[in-house]
Amino acid sequence: MRRAVPFLLVALLFAVALVRDGFDRWVAATVVPPLISETSVEVTARDGTLLRAFTVADGRWRMEPGPVDPLFANMLIAYEDKRFRSHSGVDLRAMARAVAQAAWNGRVVSGGSTLTMQVARLLEETGTGRLSGKLRQIRVALALEHRLSKEEILGLYLRLAPYGGNLEGVRAASLAYFGKEPRRLTPAEAALLVALPQAPEARRPDRAPKAAEVARARVLARMEDAGVLAPDRVRAALTEPVPKARRAFPALAPHLAEALRAAEPLVQQHATTIDAGLQAALESLAARAVARHGERLSVAILVADHRTGEILASVGAAEWTDEARAGFIDMTAARRSPGSLLKPFVYGLAFDEGLAHPETLVEDRPVAFGTYAPQNFDRAFRGTLPVREALQLSLNIPVVSLTEALGPARVMAALRRAGAAPELDGPPGLAVALGGVGLSLRELVQAYAALARLGAPVRLSERPGEADALPQRLFRPEAAWSVADILSGLAPPPGAPRNRLAYKTGTSYGHRDAWAIGFDGRHVAGVWMGRADGSSVPGAFGGDLAAPVLFQVFGRLKPALDPLPPPPPGTLILPNARLPQPLQRFRPRDAVFSDAVPGAPEVAFPPDGAEVETRDGALVVKVRGGAAPFTWLANGAPVAVASRAREEELPVAGPGYVTLSVIDAAGRSAAVSVVLR
Repeated sequence: MRRAVPFLLVALLFAVALVRDGFDRWVAATVVPPLISETSVEVTARDGTLLRAFTVADGRWRMEPGPVDPLFANMLIAYEDKRFRSHSGVDLRAMARAVAQAAWNGRVVSGGSTLTMQVARLLEETGTGRLSGKLRQIRVALALEHRLSKEEILGLYLRLAPYGGNLEGVRAASLAYFGKEPRRLTPAEAALLVALPQAPEARRPDRAPKAAEVARARVLARMEDAGVLAPDRVRAALTEPVPKARRAFPALAPHLAEALRAAEPLVQQHATTIDAGLQAALESLAARAVARHGERLSVAILVADHRTGEILASVGAAEWTDEARAGFIDMTAARRSPGSLLKPFVYGLAFDEGLAHPETLVEDRPVAFGTYAPQNFDRAFRGTLPVREALQLSLNIPVVSLTEALGPARVMAALRRAGAAPELDGPPGLAVALGGVGLSLRELVQAYAALARLGAPVRLSERPGEADALPQRLFRPEAAWSVADILSGLAPPPGAPRNRLAYKTGTSYGHRDAWAIGFDGRHVAGVWMGRADGSSVPGAFGGDLAAPVLFQVFGRLKPALDPLPPPPPGTLILPNARLPQPLQRFRPRDAVFSDAVPGAPEVAFPPDGAEVETRDGALVVKVRGGAAPFTWLANGAPVAVASRAREEELPVAGPGYVTLSVIDAAGRSAAVSVVLR
């Protein structure tokens, strides 16, 4: 008999070992659902702030948890699974208690599911109502504990737990209900996030705030009993209001975010150099800038640090969901005519080649280059004046004369050295200097960054570490400094601070685009305003429309401008009389100047190519220059005769195209073609 006892003990131990091994094999053979679930693509700012997130394929917000407040994790474990750190996936004591309470009360009083079992249910998206479902959860939970660490299991819960509607995971819930990342939560916020996954629809604070408040109070009471929260913190948390609405997820820099995701669709995290605070401020500025100018006007803004080449803000439209403004189009990338924005580069090349100096005298008189006879924007002429003044007044004839001397191809080559890819229908002509080429706001800001860097171009980028210096200079530092010095002497727009911002405005043919680009010692910024469809904006000028916005951009960027660099050692700073003889006066080689006296009439409004609306069958027109009385014709038929007024209402029929002509007392005439609506 005594010999039988050890034998029975050995047999029992052997049987236990067989059962244990069989159990382990059963657990190891468990087919675990995929542990990797699709999460939202995120675009982040330079400091890690979320700029934009995208829903996953089924329209749910499911985000990587990221750093989570330790208080929330402690409260979650204390409320849901206080032995989470020690059990192997199933808490037998908790299950026994739940069964006993249900039998005694005739209903379910408390659950026995561990956090690991809840993760198993979330992974398989199954319910808990049937015994077979519960047994499956137990098996998967045991398998998860064999394969993952406790922190990995907790991370799955934080990513997958439901929080009502299309919200999954603690981070999506924290952003939607509190507008903040979950790295720092108040006790009240943490308690609500602990309570919601138990009944995410019934307790949604945006739909059932009272139920959410009751559930939150229950969690707080349990935390006080467990010693997780002191009584005074619980009392304070109970007074905090429950959020009664969901907040919108961050959607800053939407055009840039869409472009980054489209370029690399498999990347989950897109880091950028964007300054989130500046981006938000400029998006608000953009919306206000177009609010008073009709429903079709749009705006684009780009800001960069030209020392590093990092893009700090990119506003592609006034409001990206505004269909009337075609807000879905990123106008920082759209190619448009730059108007007068290329003139500084012509002058820089001329300075570099020794063709001119800021104090060189240049002619602004009627001139013809073969069959091409450029005109100034206002149809007036200033005679002989310094190059400095010609650039500041943005005169056309002097810059075309310099372009003819340099060759248009030289201007195009300089733009390419700046990293731009100018768009032309044919070989470059003299009109390149006046905006006869397609360029984007981004390319133009990059070119002006080269001016700010004393002729050394840089490739701008919104991706960390991707901005870099380009190999070839635009022109010598002395030439670049001279251009910047001239531009910094421009008077600011009315109401703007009188500072030394070097800037240039531009207006494209037909008033389709209004531009302003400027820089100081550190930053460069550009503003485009117009209609995304390329139609005319009557009366729009870069100086009136875009320049005030540019100065507001710098006002939101920093309290004071960074000074421009001092003149390089080789800079020739002399008055005209002391310049070398060849630099005292510039005269184009093949130009034919006319001695005609200026003064012919010009149609001041509407501008050529504009779309205009008639009012009660009448069109307002304005004439500049010329001598009264005036005769107005519409498609060759007289509609106003012997008018001495410079503003007239003409009876015209619309809609459609019409050619308006004005003839003054001396028989001189001018004409424009417009579209009536």
